[in-house]
Amino acid sequence: MSAAWRYPDTRSIPELIAGQKPGYALEQRFYTDPAIYELELEKIICKNWILAGHESELPNPGDFKVLKVANESAIIIRAKDGTINAFANVCRHRGSLVCLESKGNKQKLTCPYHGWMYDIEGKLIVARNMPEDFDKASHGLHRVSVDVVHGLLVVCFSDAPPSLDGAKRELAEPMAMFGFENLKVAAHKEYDIAANWKLSIENYQECYHCATAHIDYARMHTLMLDDKKRERVQAHMLEKMESCGIKNIFIDRIDTNARPGEIGYGYSRTAMFDGYKTGSKGGKPVAPLLGDLKDYDGGASDFCLGPFSFLLAYSDHVVCYVFTPTDMGNSKCDIYWLVRNDAQEGKDFDVDELTWLWDVTTTSDKEIIVNNWKGVRSRYYRPGPFSGMEHDERVYIEWILQELAS
Repeated sequence: MSAAWRYPDTRSIPELIAGQKPGYALEQRFYTDPAIYELELEKIICKNWILAGHESELPNPGDFKVLKVANESAIIIRAKDGTINAFANVCRHRGSLVCLESKGNKQKLTCPYHGWMYDIEGKLIVARNMPEDFDKASHGLHRVSVDVVHGLLVVCFSDAPPSLDGAKRELAEPMAMFGFENLKVAAHKEYDIAANWKLSIENYQECYHCATAHIDYARMHTLMLDDKKRERVQAHMLEKMESCGIKNIFIDRIDTNARPGEIGYGYSRTAMFDGYKTGSKGGKPVAPLLGDLKDYDGGASDFCLGPFSFLLAYSDHVVCYVFTPTDMGNSKCDIYWLVRNDAQEGKDFDVDELTWLWDVTTTSDKEIIVNNWKGVRSRYYRPGPFSGMEHDERVYIEWILQELAS
């Protein structure tokens, strides 16, 4: 037998965490051990906020959408008083899913199994043939934590989610520049990825692979350069930012830099290569300028909101990436493309042009991530050292280990 092979790792989870080599990729069991995945569900996945779209998707009472994450499902719905509520998509009778549709408008939520009916405030209003002493008031739908961050819908499957106060306060100024509260969803696509969820996010966190894997992206975005080279090409953007209505802001409360008890968040802006105004074929505008922006500064902004949600704000549209687990060996990527709420499809933007770059990029990323997953499960897999261009991925992994050990 080859000397490269080794016997199965029998260390306890605390021993595995403590033995993780700094600066190296995760050990195999962090991706393949069902016990670790269950720990992730408890300590990470169901304890953090997840982007669920934009508030504009639910303009009227009864408008709803369903968010699915691992074993959980939430109904996000606009109430009669205009507030947004979220409920576990689980009937209080015998646990069937209540909402089978992904979105729509309902004035009543009816379980398809036995017909229990709830109003849009989650109260049980119909339950046939129950005993006389049955208390409908104590059998309403379970509430799920939901909030709005400058127009963005976020959901957390915990009754004690991390605070959003810091994120709302510090991201207010950069989000106002792009008019986040006055955006709308122009397109939404789901990508199923046959790989562990961490590999999907790790791939998004680094651009070490961009030059070879994403030719279209690499010809316009300077993030595929190392730090020193990228700093040299920032000058043309920095010179134009103020006149274009964009402030030079940097926020790093991401992952291990997050304040105790708060969600992690961040913001930065990076120059694109000369000649590119936005992320499109040829770098030409694909939608009206956002917010109160006056012109294109040749840059793109990165927002981070928690461990699963990442946003890229060009001057004319925003791309929202949301990665969630389906199960231990499968994950999902949701992408939302946002434009001004007064932009008209067919007149101000074309959906195919708007979605082109990040659709082709994500399609190729799917193949990369699945191949990574296949190799990680091999008996010959050994964690390798991170490059200088994988700093964000390294920090993310350190945060994962911190949370699992807490």
